Amino acid sequence: MLIEAVKLENSPEAGAEPERRVRDRGATERAILAAAKSLLAQEGFQNFGINAVARRAGCDKQLIYRYYGGLDGLVEAIGTDLGTWVRDRIPEDAGGMFLLTYGDLMERLALLLLDALKNDPLMRRILAWEISDNTEQVRRLSEARSKALALWLERMRGSLAPPKGVDAAAVNAIVIAAIQHLVLAGAAGGQCAGLSLKTPKDWEKAALALKRIVRGVYG
Repeated sequence: MLIEAVKLENSPEAGAEPERRVRDRGATERAILAAAKSLLAQEGFQNFGINAVARRAGCDKQLIYRYYGGLDGLVEAIGTDLGTWVRDRIPEDAGGMFLLTYGDLMERLALLLLDALKNDPLMRRILAWEISDNTEQVRRLSEARSKALALWLERMRGSLAPPKGVDAAAVNAIVIAAIQHLVLAGAAGGQCAGLSLKTPKDWEKAALALKRIVRGVYG
């Protein structure tokens, strides 16, 4: 029996079980994170809890404590994921566009952000919470997104500078606020201040207006 045990330990199959466990843990962590994001997007923080996330993920709630340390750790993981969201949805390349001026840069950011936000229910939820539900959890998610966006702009701008006399921080804040309001209004009622936001053509019209505003300020 001892010889058989030694053979088993040294056999190729002996290392398969720990490797499988590592893979299973990674899959479970991803399933928990995806379930948490889905739950937040659909129901908000009101129904966001360990039991609800575990049910949606199809796992034991103890695994959430083990892998994330509980609800706060799970929110922290979602915040980290928002940084990845910025990198994935607002790529750090020119997309075939020559960024010769600060206006080029801000036009690209504005259009990418508009497209990314209007196609992401969870991010729209977070935007709505920022102005209506100023809790610690919401602040953490908002700060993670804002930080990731600021880092994107810092890395991409290089030596590009706004025209003299333009308060770029104020202008950019207003442009981003306009984009956020457009996507929230479009999702809620399909229009914003009389501008229809229901069809791809409607959104193309909004994007063109956004480009003209950015170019009007930055040239």
